Amino acid sequence: MDTRSWAFLILWVGGCFCQYEPTWESIDSRPLPEWFDQAKIGIFIHWGVFSVPSYGSEWFWWYWQGKKFPSYVSFMSKNYPPGFTYQDFAPHLTAEFFNAKDWVDIFAASGAKYIVLTTKHHEGFTMWGSKYSWNWNAVDVGPKRDLVDEISSALRKYSDLRLGLYHSLFEWFNPLFTEDEGNNFTTTRFPYEKSLPELYEIINKYKPELLWSDGDGDAPDKYWNSTGFLAWLYNESPVRDTVVTNDRWGKDSICTHGGYYTCADRYNPGHLLKHKWENCMSIDQRSWGYRREAKLSDYLTIEELIKTLVETVSCGGNLLLNVGPTHDGRITPIFEERLRQVGQWLKINGEGIYNSTAWRVQNDSVTPGIWYTWKAQEKAVYAFLLSWPSDGSVILSDPVVSEVKTQVVLLGYKQLKWVPTKPTGLQVYLPALSPAEMPCSWGWTIRLTGVD
Repeated sequence: MDTRSWAFLILWVGGCFCQYEPTWESIDSRPLPEWFDQAKIGIFIHWGVFSVPSYGSEWFWWYWQGKKFPSYVSFMSKNYPPGFTYQDFAPHLTAEFFNAKDWVDIFAASGAKYIVLTTKHHEGFTMWGSKYSWNWNAVDVGPKRDLVDEISSALRKYSDLRLGLYHSLFEWFNPLFTEDEGNNFTTTRFPYEKSLPELYEIINKYKPELLWSDGDGDAPDKYWNSTGFLAWLYNESPVRDTVVTNDRWGKDSICTHGGYYTCADRYNPGHLLKHKWENCMSIDQRSWGYRREAKLSDYLTIEELIKTLVETVSCGGNLLLNVGPTHDGRITPIFEERLRQVGQWLKINGEGIYNSTAWRVQNDSVTPGIWYTWKAQEKAVYAFLLSWPSDGSVILSDPVVSEVKTQVVLLGYKQLKWVPTKPTGLQVYLPALSPAEMPCSWGWTIRLTGVD
């Protein structure tokens, strides 16, 4: 039996037929479900108690109390009475304008294929009525609603978007965690009494197809029993065949173990990686949660977002694009506008994004600002132009063309004229179009077929 056969050998372990053992060698051997690589773009949603002060960052509580950042201390002293605690913010997470269907409509219009909802951030507040988070959850306090259930139900009723759930392993000020931390993680009360039970709870209840783990608290994966949980997730859970996970399962696992790599927030290496990866990034460059004090210049423009999407996909990654809703449950117009603009662009150019793979080169070796993808089934190379050439033509130096077989099309328009260049490549002549005649804005895609 060869190595590949051994990797898929079904073993009888602990009373069940188990394909994966609780070791990183076994866990990492699991093939990534195809849907994730095909999807290319998802929407991240950071929503929690931090959305009430909506100042500075979703790390508000830590910056205010844990690290004593002066601006946060000043904000509280100017706007809230003495003795006001972070827990006092929770009743004001009202969600009175939250409508899950409206959110799903916006996410679907963005062209995204999956979402990742924050079920619990490092503050410990669960957005569902967790029995392991008594009186510190969205059913007991604040909206008095299971927000995770409302979103997951609307997602499955109104769209084909896949459900992903974010969950923080640690909690900044949970006394069980700080006790374990003080014992150098030789005790494990917090993971076994709080974090792991929550993970089993959200998997069994909501059946997400993506689990986005975060917040290891500088504790090793053995403390979190990460491989034990993942073995259950891949062997026995209700989503064992389709679920995808990331790499944040302990302080030494990031960019090393897991289903796909995130490596760092806003990670965009600019070159092809050997392992599937995701660029999680926020439209607001300064925060993942909503900020009332944000300026227009803090938000990425649609041109910057399209550039990031093209670069990410060309290098084999997925883009996870974050928005931060308000405490009352609104996705503000600037976030909605950006998402709908991405969707408008994908309606024309999505052919070169969805279900594509990285080509033999990622960006053109001569002409700057040109990125490539490839579709084997169509035998097509897609070249993305992030700026319209002023002289009416563009040189693509890397495709190997045939004067007989090669055809060149501008997506959303029609076939284009071209001539070969030496020693390789081609010069493509773009039409003189008025703004109204342009097939799209913010970036254009040239499809080449009949190339080697």
